[in-house]
Formats: sequence, C-alpha cells, structure tokens
Amino acid sequence: MRGLARGLAVTLRTLTRRTSTAEYPDVLPDLPPRSRGVIALLEENCTVCMLCARECPDWCIYIDSHKESLQVEGAARARQRNVLDRFAIDFSLCMYCGICVEVCPFDALFWSPHFEYSEYDIADLTHERERLREWMWTVQPPPAPDPGAPPAKEVEQASRPARPGRRPPAGHA
Repeated sequence: MRGLARGLAVTLRTLTRRTSTAEYPDVLPDLPPRSRGVIALLEENCTVCMLCARECPDWCIYIDSHKESLQVEGAARARQRNVLDRFAIDFSLCMYCGICVEVCPFDALFWSPHFEYSEYDIADLTHERERLREWMWTVQPPPAPDPGAPPAKEVEQASRPARPGRRPPAGHA
C-alpha cells in the first residue's frame, strides 16, 4: 500500500508541473550555431576531383563533368580543365557521416545548420547543385582560434626566415 501511495504522489507532483516540451513547428529548436544539418556546396571551389563521391560509403553523391580546353598564352599546348555539369546528393541515402566534407581537398563542401528540407516524395530528396548552393549562405564562419593556443605549424614555417647559405633547387631562380 505504501508503494502505491508513493507512486500516486509522484504522479500528482508531475501533473502540477509545466511541461518542457517544445512544439516543433511553432517553436524552433535552439540548436548550436555549427550543428550538422545539411551539406552545402561552394561550386567555385569544386575541381571535380571526385574524392567525395569515391569516399562516400553510401554512394549518394552524383557528379558529372566534362573536359574543357584552355589556351594559355605562351604555352605549347592547350590545358585541360574539368567543368562541373552536375553535383547532386541523395539525402534519402545519406547517413550524414561527414566523410565527404572531411576529404574535400579544396573546401567545396560544408555543413550547414539548415535542417528543414523534408519532402513529400522520397524522389525529391535528391538535391541538385542549385539547391546545395542556396544552403551555402547559411554556413557559419569557422570559429576564431583560441588566443592561448600555439600558432599553426604552417604559419610558423612561413614566418621563419630562410636558412642562410641554402641554394634554391635547380630550375628555380
């Protein structure tokens, strides 16, 4: 009987408290500024190296490109350049692991905090480069470096003076 009375007391206390549930469509959640919502694309940085598509464990990134010849003044032959035709991500397959963002050597892919991109049809969850570009403007800037942290090794090496008496490699003036 004592256990039943304690259980009822807990129930009555809980009934008198206000709920802490946020009604999602009416009240937006308070997410951290650099949370992972959706992957955004900065087309200018994409060199069509296909690393993101090759490393994706779900094969949900689709890239199409063509080669374009550029005639460089003073060069013996034209240079070849890859031009991006299609960049799409199928978010119905994506598991949001972030491997594509990590392996991109030219910083073309970023995490955007935008998370409201649901669709009524699963086929509409394949977003093309125009839609991925729109999400690029919601990407947060990187956090400022910690003031107490040591400088990056790259910055340290660049600011170091050249060793005296060292000759440049052959072919460099």
